[in-house]
Amino acid sequence: MSLFFSRRERRSPFAEPPIPRPSMLGSTFASINLSHAEASLQKVAVWAATDLVASLVSTLPVDVYEGTGASRKELPKPPLLEDPAGDGYGLGDWTYQYMMSVLLRGNTYGKVATRDRMAHPTQVVLYHPDEVQGWRDPASGVARWRVSGETLDAEAAADMWHQRAYTIPGRLLGLSPVAHHASTIGQGLAAAKFGQQFFEEGGTPSGLLTNEQALDPKQAAVAKQRFMAALRGSREPLVLGQGWKFQAVSVAPEESQFLETQKYTAAECARIYGPGMPEILGYETGGSMTYANVEQRSLDLLTYALDRWLVRTERMWTSMLPPGQYVKINRSALARTDLLTRYRAHAIALRNQFAVPNEVRDIEDKAPLPGGDVPLPLATAKPEETGQ
Repeated sequence: MSLFFSRRERRSPFAEPPIPRPSMLGSTFASINLSHAEASLQKVAVWAATDLVASLVSTLPVDVYEGTGASRKELPKPPLLEDPAGDGYGLGDWTYQYMMSVLLRGNTYGKVATRDRMAHPTQVVLYHPDEVQGWRDPASGVARWRVSGETLDAEAAADMWHQRAYTIPGRLLGLSPVAHHASTIGQGLAAAKFGQQFFEEGGTPSGLLTNEQALDPKQAAVAKQRFMAALRGSREPLVLGQGWKFQAVSVAPEESQFLETQKYTAAECARIYGPGMPEILGYETGGSMTYANVEQRSLDLLTYALDRWLVRTERMWTSMLPPGQYVKINRSALARTDLLTRYRAHAIALRNQFAVPNEVRDIEDKAPLPGGDVPLPLATAKPEETGQ
């Protein structure tokens, strides 16, 4: 047997091999620091995409149920779904923080502050994602945690709350979108920074004032001073004497602001958070967005970019409730339609007993009617026969 293969490499089953990120392969944007989660939000496309997803997930109605089919019934919301952190800011604020952490860093961390008598969490206080480090013990595979530089003991680690996204086998933590796309985000920030420095510090003059005769430094300075004095505060035509010529110097926008580079990186940054996100946010990708397909764009947003986060959030809340209870997020609030289409949908729902009048009135922000909780008679005629 060869000397080089006489000993087999032995690796712990819980070891996490490093994953090379694009940002580790070398970058010319060394001055762009993305080590803090908030730094990537300087890129407008990253801010817009993450804020859109986090805002929608945190504002959609949340309901709690038990049972299925005919036995399904809605339950009152537990304290956990009223004010998860117990700080008075409510469910929406907590969910927004949860989503921003997982969107930017691929992980959300927290501490279970209180539990009910069945040991289910009733309050979870979130940590800043950059303050937490997690790994598996190479020998036992038990998760270890360090928060703000302090390693948690077994008792404290039992109250550690962790949710992750962008997962791969064999790793405790989810992958960070910002870390893995640092080159793209950094390129966009670098282009914007260059444009700012160009206009603040650039040495390109606004124009050239020339004369056919030779001028000494003093004469050139006097000519410049008089020329500038004639321009200040006046929009009147400029009259030059014999032999003088003025030529304006302009710089192409593509050179001064790297507009094409910024358009490309903006679309790429938005695409990190789902297909169709650049078009929804209005970034150019070679296609067009017209009035006829705005509704389809909304469906694309729900289907390809948002629904996966809604499902994850439902499962996250459900995992903290007693067995048999589950959370559903009302996606119908995203179906923004025109008045006529909405009323037609209401009519179909009422006619087929999908809804009762007071449910429809509640959707339209109208007061309930006496007897409005009773379904209307089931329609037997086809819609085209009733003219609806």
